[in-house]
Amino acid sequence: MVILPAIDLKGGVCVRLRQGRADDVTTYNSDPAAQARDWREQGGRELHVVDLDGAFAGTPRHADVIRAIIASFGGPVEVGGGLRTPETVAAVLEAGAARAIIGSAALETPDFLAQVVKRYGTRIAVGIDARNGFVQTRGWVTTTEVKATDFAQTCAGLGVQTIIYTDTATDGMLGGPNLTQMAAICDAAPTCQITASGGVSTPADVRNLIALARPNLRAAIVGKALYDGRTTLAEMNAAGR
Repeated sequence: MVILPAIDLKGGVCVRLRQGRADDVTTYNSDPAAQARDWREQGGRELHVVDLDGAFAGTPRHADVIRAIIASFGGPVEVGGGLRTPETVAAVLEAGAARAIIGSAALETPDFLAQVVKRYGTRIAVGIDARNGFVQTRGWVTTTEVKATDFAQTCAGLGVQTIIYTDTATDGMLGGPNLTQMAAICDAAPTCQITASGGVSTPADVRNLIALARPNLRAAIVGKALYDGRTTLAEMNAAGR
């Protein structure tokens, strides 16, 4: 299992939000490019980056910072946050991102999703954020009536090959991932590679994800636990092997 350390950007610095709330912010590093380099030196194979300001505003806000992060990390970087037009997707991929993550727009404008998947193939990932099994959009501000499992099936049908599933109730809470829902997402979209996000904070959490025995559960994103020093990237990588 690939472990992706996370960099969440707000106001040009690395932060973490508690359950995605913009008013509950902890700042960790004022130099995101240096943080990316540090994750690489600690053994990061891939990196997950979210432009939080972009997610809330609906258009990217950290183009220069993200370009610096990609150059500094020197490995595959997936980037999301406010990617809701073909132009913004093209820009982040041209900046060197390995994958562009489509969030709200994937649900709200499926024709757009189909268009960019047709053009970029495996370089497009869909971020499904959900609470109690229902998809959330607009930076987790709006909870829809769409079941996450149904949406995962829709994405698979459109040719999406990577889904990043975040359980927003567990995100930043250090209480472990929602294993039941994670298994359900994997089963709903067996042709997609699934990345687990939300609550993954210990080596035991990684081992529990592996124990689900879902062959398409490829990766896990870890954020707050690493920044708080509750575990190390080396320990999480070891658990994923």
